[in-house]
Amino acid sequence: FAAPEFTSLCPVTGQPDFAHLVIDYAPGKTIVESKSLKLFLGSFRNHCGFHEDVTVGIGQRLFDEMQPQWLRIGGYWYPRGGIPIDVFWQSGAPPAALWLPDQGVSSYRGRG
Repeated sequence: FAAPEFTSLCPVTGQPDFAHLVIDYAPGKTIVESKSLKLFLGSFRNHCGFHEDVTVGIGQRLFDEMQPQWLRIGGYWYPRGGIPIDVFWQSGAPPAALWLPDQGVSSYRGRG
């Protein structure tokens, strides 16, 4: 899944922070419904949190709720103050036969 227009709020200034989130997972017994994921991610619109806490928290919450074999999340945060922040989390080593594509987000160069 990709959420190129993810938004949360800066806990210091209250201003919006924007990110491109990419979530990859190997399902367990269930899969995530795309609308449910969209609503979950949208619930962060008014959530104040640092980039690292937001990205890792989303990954851990999805892992706990979905109980997949494996999950990873990349949070590619757009710069504020001139510094882009990229945050990564995964639940552990991926299953041996799992094909893992590159997350497809290049290093920051006016990313979009």
